[in-house]
Amino acid sequence: MTQPIPDRSEFQESGAFTVETITHVHHWTDSLFSLKMTRPAAFRFRSGEFIMIGLPGENGKPLLRAYSMASPSYAEELEFLSIKVQDGPLTSRLQHIKVGDPIYLGKKPTGTLVTDALLPGKRLFMLSTGTGLAPFMSLVRDPEVYGMYDEIIAVHSVRHANELAYRELLEAKLEGDPLLEDEDRERFIYVPTVTREDFRTTGRIQTLIDSGDLFKESKGPQKFDPENDRVMLCGSMAMIKDHAADLENRGFEEGANNKPGQFVIERAFVG
Repeated sequence: MTQPIPDRSEFQESGAFTVETITHVHHWTDSLFSLKMTRPAAFRFRSGEFIMIGLPGENGKPLLRAYSMASPSYAEELEFLSIKVQDGPLTSRLQHIKVGDPIYLGKKPTGTLVTDALLPGKRLFMLSTGTGLAPFMSLVRDPEVYGMYDEIIAVHSVRHANELAYRELLEAKLEGDPLLEDEDRERFIYVPTVTREDFRTTGRIQTLIDSGDLFKESKGPQKFDPENDRVMLCGSMAMIKDHAADLENRGFEEGANNKPGQFVIERAFVG
């Protein structure tokens, strides 16, 4: 039996959290959904960062999980993308949340999937699987990112085509975005790939890298170039470790906020 979302009276604001209100919920599939919530006036974050969100748990103690912001840093609301885990302590409840329901929001965004952790380059590749797309949805709508690179290439790998969240927006090259210029959108490349059914691009990201299909729409080299290419990774633990090892074998060095490099991962999600 599903536990109901607690009444607002069960939420307690603190120095670490505010209580926000759900403004929109979208169910992409039976196992994938996104939600939007109100944004405190003083809340600031860098594109690509994550924050803790959650609900009251047992004994009133917050039940929390780290989620990357999928919304651009200038948006009036905060958006998050989540899977539905039926026996997950938080997502088993969060998937039933509705507009108007309260939710906890942390006050201290952080993370390593930020441009500050990368050396200057010409192409920025964002490689994601599943809900790992979320931080990149923030980054691809940040006009400052387009001022740093000649091309922004967002790669999203899923099992089934209906799991390609935000597909229409990305295929339209973010048309209608209030801050992106036409020349920015012309430099944006979206590469969706599906692994378990027919689609225009099929196979895992590594397969596309090895075959060169990942680079087909790029005006640059048809392979990774450590001198000019920068890469962000977000997905499952196995995906991140495999691609990090592959990039290191190709001469890339991992970066961090205090020491920029040629590729970055979200350390908080890897452990």
